[in-house]
Amino acid sequence: MSGPMDLGARPHVKCLACSLSRLCLPASLSAEEVDRLERIVRRNRPLKRGEYLFKAEEPMEQVFALRSGAIKHFLLDADGNERIGGFILPGEMLGLDAIGASHYRGFAVALEVSLVCAIRLDQLMDLSGQIPGLRYQLLHMLSLGIQGKDEQLRCCHGRAEQRLAIFLLGMSARYQARGLRADVFNLPMSRGDIANYLDLTLETVSRLFGRFAQAGFLQCSGREVRLVDPQGLANLTRLEEPT
Repeated sequence: MSGPMDLGARPHVKCLACSLSRLCLPASLSAEEVDRLERIVRRNRPLKRGEYLFKAEEPMEQVFALRSGAIKHFLLDADGNERIGGFILPGEMLGLDAIGASHYRGFAVALEVSLVCAIRLDQLMDLSGQIPGLRYQLLHMLSLGIQGKDEQLRCCHGRAEQRLAIFLLGMSARYQARGLRADVFNLPMSRGDIANYLDLTLETVSRLFGRFAQAGFLQCSGREVRLVDPQGLANLTRLEEPT
């Protein structure tokens, strides 16, 4: 893992006290089972913006759950250009795509100050073999990762306005799942990152934000987005493909 991280740090917020526990590994576990999970969780110092959690080809020894902040996951193409594969929000996990491999497949970098819980993979696999509920939740989170890839494929096809509308509605739903407002939220990533993720140009994404605002679909103030007409955005996602 890139950068010095204190894997022996004492936990500050117990899993049961964490507001994201219903989205993370403790979901559906009994108090005794959560306590057993707690023993293998390590809370590290905060990652600064731009600091790497891990890099491709580093030994895969841990998986991570994001507690606060936001993280960008990406690969590098043959020319050394970023190809963003997703944006991780609190309550979601990183590193699961590398299970079965000896090294991480991509890069994970903090988009803002972020707190991460780390779990050694060998300890997690051992404990999941003893706790059926943990094994189920781990499989569930792996499934969510696959669904995220499917969502990315959907975001990268169709007309440009469809892609951005799908992305914004997806972010809205993810914030709502965390008990936050679905109509007002911050986008921790840059417009350039959004363009990269959607396989569009920065100019196209910037123009679309302006068009969406003019159409009354949303309002933007810096990175804060207010969805004024989510149904209008939803209608855009159903536009027919060009012939």
